[in-house]
Amino acid sequence: MASQVYEFRVEMTCEGCVNSVQNVLNKKAGVSDINVNLANKMVSVKTTLSSDEVLQTIKKTGKECTFVGVKQ
Repeated sequence: MASQVYEFRVEMTCEGCVNSVQNVLNKKAGVSDINVNLANKMVSVKTTLSSDEVLQTIKKTGKECTFVGVKQ
């Protein structure tokens, strides 16, 4: 499967939140790039995984998270 870039809105309030999201995604095979924008509470993930797999992974941090869409 080709890589897609998925965007998620994640309730993050500090650098600690950013680190926990990055850490959990970095442990996931198939994730090749993570871009976190704390100000906009957006996370984009380049991956070969499904958007649902990535969403479930981010939710393991305990953060409220919603799938926004595929970034073109």
